[in-house]
Amino acid sequence: MPLDPRLLEILCCPACHGDLLEKAEGLHCQGCGLLYPIEDGIPVMLVDQAKKEQP
Repeated sequence: MPLDPRLLEILCCPACHGDLLEKAEGLHCQGCGLLYPIEDGIPVMLVDQAKKEQP
């Protein structure tokens, strides 16, 4: 289930404050490339839980 677009407008990457893009795997930071997981419809916005997405 996609996230509410209003939520994506206010969320930013906690590591670099970059914009986030919703993907099937989670929320991808367009600035630093971290991928934040979404668990049970809730984004986990913790840097230590994020993974560096491969190009």
